Amino acid sequence: MPAEIELDEHDASSRHVLARDNDGNPVGTGRLLPDGHIGRMAVLADWRGKGVGRALLERLLEESAGLGMRRLALHAQTQATGFYRRFGFVEEGPEFMEAGIPHRTMVRSP
Repeated sequence: MPAEIELDEHDASSRHVLARDNDGNPVGTGRLLPDGHIGRMAVLADWRGKGVGRALLERLLEESAGLGMRRLALHAQTQATGFYRRFGFVEEGPEFMEAGIPHRTMVRSP
């Protein structure tokens, strides 16, 4: 994602999660907006496939449950929809472009 669109008006009101390596260096991140939208999920390339994304998403799901959120949504890069499906998210609507990358809206309801 281009750096100029990373920070927005939702940052201050969102819950953020950060994964760190053994030396304390950040390796992944994600956020939960007050409306139940999960976003800004990112894991450094060298850390992908090692459970970091799973841990981040599980923590965001715990946060949402603690806040009583019943419906969650996210914009998944199309190539990552299988990852989110494993956590109960389902595709909704057509593919669309966001920051030049194909995405799908995905939702999760109890």
